[in-house]
Amino acid sequence: LYFSRISGRKMAKEGGAGLEDYFRTTFEDKLLVKMPERESDHLTPATRLLEKRREMAEVEQALSAQKEEFQMKMETLQQRRDELERKEQKLKESLLKFDKFLKENEMKRVRALKKAKTEEELSRQKEKDIQKLSHEAEELSSIVERQKERIKKYSMNQKFMEKILDSSDEFDEAREIIARCDTLKQTREDLLDREHANQDAIEMERAGLVKFTEEKNNEILGYNNELAHLQTRLEKAQAEAVKWESEWTRIQTTAAKKTLLLGQLKMATHNLFVLMYKHLQRKVPPSETGMTLFQLERIQTFIKDLTEITNEIKRHETAAVPNPQLLGPIN
Repeated sequence: LYFSRISGRKMAKEGGAGLEDYFRTTFEDKLLVKMPERESDHLTPATRLLEKRREMAEVEQALSAQKEEFQMKMETLQQRRDELERKEQKLKESLLKFDKFLKENEMKRVRALKKAKTEEELSRQKEKDIQKLSHEAEELSSIVERQKERIKKYSMNQKFMEKILDSSDEFDEAREIIARCDTLKQTREDLLDREHANQDAIEMERAGLVKFTEEKNNEILGYNNELAHLQTRLEKAQAEAVKWESEWTRIQTTAAKKTLLLGQLKMATHNLFVLMYKHLQRKVPPSETGMTLFQLERIQTFIKDLTEITNEIKRHETAAVPNPQLLGPIN
């Protein structure tokens, strides 16, 4: 446990070269065979064996903790990568839906503009019809005025008509002239009625035109409001996209740092593995290059074997030293 804490602190503070130096120093300390000190001569071999086993257990525990921590980091990175891919896919789907929504609204706007243009042309045609009817009404009014002048002229010239009856063979009696006047009067009334009807039709057409214009203006205003709302939503979506792009950049930077740390750990492990084979005076097999977990297991096995050899040497050295109590007093 102590070895694991020290290793974690040094890996957090040092870079790639620092990790390599640290592991090399620690490894060489474990490889160094120390002579037993005089202060520990009073310890029994069993006690020293237990002490060495305890140290070996601590080293094994530290290596296991590092392996578990490394595996947890890899799983965490994979989970984050999967989560980022899911978020990216959701963002792409949202953008596709929004683009489809914008295209549909654009089609609706084009259709509305075409409809407004058609209705505007219809309104212009109605205006032309109104002008034509007004012109016809003016002509009819002129005809009526002429007819009035003619009636007035005829009523004032009654004596002249009598002279005409006396001198003309067309009319035998005055009633025929009166009938002719009645016919002209009826024609005048018909023309007046037609003029009134035309005036009413003109007023109705004008009222319909005003109402139609107001309705179309309201529709255009509604379309403009909807277009402004859609523009606001588009700006919000663009701002959200920029925000997620920044988040994606930050996550990529963090992943790069984790990848760099993982590479440094692999490099330090490989250097320890090479150092172990140099100590054994052997070459590193090509098939074992790049297998980090396998290299850690081989390093652990090597430390175990080296510890057992060290304990065996110390046990033999202790057995070779004579015990003063067994020899007795020297004369």
